[in-house]
Amino acid sequence: MVDFLYMTWLGKPVWMWLGFHAVIFILLALDLGLLHRDKSREIGVKESLLLTAFYLTLGLLFGGWVWWYIGPQAGQEYLAGLVVEKSLSMDNVFVIAVIFGYLGIPRNAQHRVLLWGILAAIVLRGLMIGLGAALVHQAEWVLTIFAAFLIYAGIKMLVSGDEEEGESRSADRFTAFMRRHMRVTDQLDGQKFTTRRPDPATGKPVLWLTPLALALVLVNGADVIFAVDSVPAIFAITTDTYVVYTSNIFAILGLRALYFALAAMVDRFAYLKTALALILIFIGLKIVVADTFELVEVQPWVALVVTVVLLAGGIVYSLWRTRGAAEAPAAVPPEADVPRERLGSSHG
Repeated sequence: MVDFLYMTWLGKPVWMWLGFHAVIFILLALDLGLLHRDKSREIGVKESLLLTAFYLTLGLLFGGWVWWYIGPQAGQEYLAGLVVEKSLSMDNVFVIAVIFGYLGIPRNAQHRVLLWGILAAIVLRGLMIGLGAALVHQAEWVLTIFAAFLIYAGIKMLVSGDEEEGESRSADRFTAFMRRHMRVTDQLDGQKFTTRRPDPATGKPVLWLTPLALALVLVNGADVIFAVDSVPAIFAITTDTYVVYTSNIFAILGLRALYFALAAMVDRFAYLKTALALILIFIGLKIVVADTFELVEVQPWVALVVTVVLLAGGIVYSLWRTRGAAEAPAAVPPEADVPRERLGSSHG
């Protein structure tokens, strides 16, 4: 048994992987079983800010352990990766707010979607990181492809139009598709993803999906799309699979708390997308300059500082430019009121 724990898997001893997953399991069990036992209770902004600070502190403490046990370079790479992933996840928060607003998901049901969405995201990110690690370790030129993609994604983000309108159209098409091919109710049934209702043709009770299930699928789809940006971004900072995976997962863990902290003030971050686009472009250029052509060596702490400066600049500038909207109504009210005719008719 001891020999097994010290076997190397993806560059690190098995006990390091098992220990990390044990910590994640305990955190998820604590979140699900103790902190949110009352499913009808809404998560307020103050609580979400405290949870965000809690998860961020845990992520930083783990980074301190990586710095101490693995080495300073790994510690710097972990911190840079954590900041980059947390930065990119902020854009994901705004897309999730659009999805919930479109489907009319009340605030006290949103945390259930986000919890299961995070569980699915952990599995999906693990698979994508495993695939990315295999590609990078087999051929170094894959990093150059990642760099080109990051630069392209950053430029596209800079010149793209209204994301909220685009997400609403995507949700519209998806909802229409699901209603044509599956039974979907018009109304929620508490916090259930499925419910039993009579079949319009036979009158027999059959299984129906609720709008909460549609929200879960859309949130997971959004995470996959964002992972396409974030996974290459972290590999651009380090190719250490353990550092890539752990920084990614700690960034995801705080996503639910971050959502409830920021969703009510989405409109105040109108210029954050520009900062995120510049972060992607910078990371892509870092690979080209430092790795592909070896023109200059870029230390991990440089990537960390640049990312923090760009992110902080985007947040401060957004808050300053939108200071007149500070008293405006929240973008995602506690009970989203979306006309049901917008969601289409029931399957029948």
